[in-house]
Amino acid sequence: QAWKQVTALAKKDKVLAASLLERQRHLAMRSGDESLLCLEALATAPFTTGLGNEHPLENGFAFLNPYGLPYLPGTGVKGVLRQAARELAAGEWGDRHGWCTDDNLVLRVGNTDLPFSAIDALFGLQSADGASQHLRGALTFWDVIPQIKGDSLTVDIMTPHQGHYYQQKPDKKTGDSTTPHDSGQPIPISFLTLPPGSGFTFHVQCDLAHLNRIAPELATEGRWKAMLEAAFAHAFLWLGFGAKTSVGYGAMQEDPKAGAREAARQQAQAEATRRAQKEAEREAALAQMSPLDREIREFLDARQDKNQPDLSALIGGLKKGRWSGVNKIAVAERAKAMMLSAKKWREKSEKKNPDKDNDYQDTLKVMAWIKGQ
Repeated sequence: QAWKQVTALAKKDKVLAASLLERQRHLAMRSGDESLLCLEALATAPFTTGLGNEHPLENGFAFLNPYGLPYLPGTGVKGVLRQAARELAAGEWGDRHGWCTDDNLVLRVGNTDLPFSAIDALFGLQSADGASQHLRGALTFWDVIPQIKGDSLTVDIMTPHQGHYYQQKPDKKTGDSTTPHDSGQPIPISFLTLPPGSGFTFHVQCDLAHLNRIAPELATEGRWKAMLEAAFAHAFLWLGFGAKTSVGYGAMQEDPKAGAREAARQQAQAEATRRAQKEAEREAALAQMSPLDREIREFLDARQDKNQPDLSALIGGLKKGRWSGVNKIAVAERAKAMMLSAKKWREKSEKKNPDKDNDYQDTLKVMAWIKGQ
């Protein structure tokens, strides 16, 4: 019962996680498509991270401060991707996808040449202890905010055997270090995980100015992005993210529905841009109008029935007393001009029953309003 209370996700938790991800998307849009790689994935196995964090229980868990939500630190993503790049560069997995361990790139630093590889250019040069030559990587890995499937975290259990041997607890009688045997007392240890099917959106930002300076060939035609996508695919299948990856945790696959969602987001963004542009054009047009013309236009734009003709809406507003005094006369004059243009001005009725001649009745009303009646 205690675990159920601890692992339960309130509605506000899921809303907050979605809001944080949406904020990341808005920040990513400012970076531009050329300098950002965004990749959406689904967990195909349980995911856990931060087990080594200090915690009252045996294992900790990584929660993002101050939100209290599970997250995958960007540093962890960088480490996994660097290892994936190294494995691809080794050539033991088939296609290298452009990765290479050879120091085939050279950067002039003062009077010396600094050789480095594509991995060093993108992830940074890991210098040996005491070395004075360093190189900042062009890539920045953002923290990942998982979108958790279901309404709670899950609890997994690991039961290490022969703990007496691994912890080297001496025999109580003899004081000698014990040896592994099957008569030990295994203790089940519970730890938190995220369920399979949870969504992970990875954002990787590239400093193109820096990359163009040190390795322009990697910046050409988005080559760095294609190489990184291959590293992600390798990491999803063979490495995993988070903790306990050696026993299958943290495995992922690219979300097959991500393309459709991205297309829908782009369409919504384009529609919002069109609406904003149309509103800006409307405001610019209103700014050029006289105060009365602006008031008439705003009145017509605010009508509930958007299909109602302008003339009908204007006459309806006059009937309801929307305008008074000189403004009422001016609006009536505007209505008369619209009726003349539409050939609806009828000073004499052509029907046997004038009361049923709508155009004639409207003409009489407009004429009375023009006279100030």
